[in-house]
Amino acid sequence: MTCAGLLLLSQPRNGLAQTPAAAPIRAVKCGRLLDVRTGRVIANAVVLVQGRTILQAGANVAIPAGAEVLDLGNALVLPGLVDAHTHLLQNYLPELGGDDNNMLHTVATMSTARRALLGAAMGREDLEAGITTVRDLGNSGLNGDVALRDAINRGEVVGPRIVASTRALSAAGGQFGRLTPEAQALVAQEYVAVSGVEEARRAVRQALYDGADCIKVIVNTDPRVVSLEELKVIVEEAHRQGKTVAAHAIGDDATRMAAQAGVNSIEHAYTIPDDVLKMMKAKQIFLVPTDFPAEYYTSGALANATPEQRQRAEKGAKDFAASNRQRLARAVKAGVRIAAGSDSYYQAPGMTRGQSSLLMFRAYAAAGMAPLDIIRAATVNGAELLGLKGKIGALEPGMAADLIAVDGDPLADITALEKVRFVMKAGKIIKNEPAK
Repeated sequence: MTCAGLLLLSQPRNGLAQTPAAAPIRAVKCGRLLDVRTGRVIANAVVLVQGRTILQAGANVAIPAGAEVLDLGNALVLPGLVDAHTHLLQNYLPELGGDDNNMLHTVATMSTARRALLGAAMGREDLEAGITTVRDLGNSGLNGDVALRDAINRGEVVGPRIVASTRALSAAGGQFGRLTPEAQALVAQEYVAVSGVEEARRAVRQALYDGADCIKVIVNTDPRVVSLEELKVIVEEAHRQGKTVAAHAIGDDATRMAAQAGVNSIEHAYTIPDDVLKMMKAKQIFLVPTDFPAEYYTSGALANATPEQRQRAEKGAKDFAASNRQRLARAVKAGVRIAAGSDSYYQAPGMTRGQSSLLMFRAYAAAGMAPLDIIRAATVNGAELLGLKGKIGALEPGMAADLIAVDGDPLADITALEKVRFVMKAGKIIKNEPAK
C-alpha cells in the first residue's frame, strides 16, 4: 500500500481532523507582578497558563473552574531572564590559569559529546537560577551547541531555550594563542577561519547549514583582525537569511568596523570611542556588556598565589571593573540599547553557573543603570536581540510561559534576582521553593 493510502486510512471517516484535548490551565497567583514594559507593579495578580503559553496576566484575573492553582504568596513574578552571551559547553579550571590554557585543555581533552553533556549540566544550573533563554556564542566544539539545543527542544534534556551560533567566524587562529603547526588543527574545532569575502560568505552559509540561529564573528584578537569588507559580507549574508550577527570587538578600530558593517550586537567593547557609540545608537545596535564585579575576576583563581601575585591580580581586577563601569555609563548616556550577557565560563566559589552569571547585574548597577533598566536588558531587550520579540521577555497573552518569582524587590535592590525561588519555562515548572 502506498504512503498516500495509509494516510487516507488514518483519517477519521467524516473527513474531519481529530481535535486534541485542550491542555489544562494553570493559574499562578502572586502578590506582585512586574510589567517590564511600564515598570508598574501589579498587586494581587494572576497569570493564566495553558500548555506552553500565557493566556492572560493581570490583577484579579478570574480563575477558570478546574484550573490548577499555584499560590506564590506575596512573591514578585516577572518574565524569565535572558542571558545574551553564554558558553555553556566550556568550563574553566582556575588552576590552569587564563583563556589560552583552558581552551587548549578543553579542545585537546574533551570530545564534543563530552562537552554537550557538560553544557547540559551548566544549562540546568542557568535555568534553575531563573535564566530561561540564552544565546550561546561558540566555544562549543563542532556544533555541540546545536545538539544541546535540539535535545532540550525535544524534551530529552532540561535546560534553557538556546539560540545557538555554532562555531565562531574569525581570522586565522581564532582566539587561540600561538600554536605550533602540528597543534593548529585544533583551531577548526572551535572556529571557522576566513580570509577574503568569499570565504566569509561561505562560512556563514556553512554555519546556517549546520543549524546556526545566529552568527558570531571574532572581529579582533590582537594582532589578528577581520577586515571591514569581510564583516560586511558576513552581515549581508546572515541578514539575507534572516539571522543576526554578534560581533566580539574590543578597541576603537574593531568596534568601529563592527558598527559600520551593521552587526546586531557588539560584545564586550571594553574600550569603545564615543563616535562608535553614536553610530550604535543610530543603527539600533545593542551593546552586550559582559561585566562583573571586581571580585568575580579573581574568585577561585588565587588559591596558590603569593601575596604579591594576589595584590597585583586584585588591583588589576579593580582597575578593569572600574574601566568597564565608565564605558557602560557612557554607552547608556549615549542612548545605546543594552542587552544583558554574562560571558561566564566558570562558577564562582560556592555558586552554580547560573548564580555566578547573575552577578553581572551588580556590575551594571555599579555603572549607574537603574534596576528597571537592568531587568529590561535581561528580558525585553534580550528577547529582541535574540530574534524572539513578541515570543518571550514579557508576561503577555500568547507569549511563552516563562516566569520567575522572587520574594524581594529587585526594583529597589537588583540582587533580589539572585534569589529566585520559582521558575517556569514554557509552562513547565522547573523550581518551586517555599518562601523563606
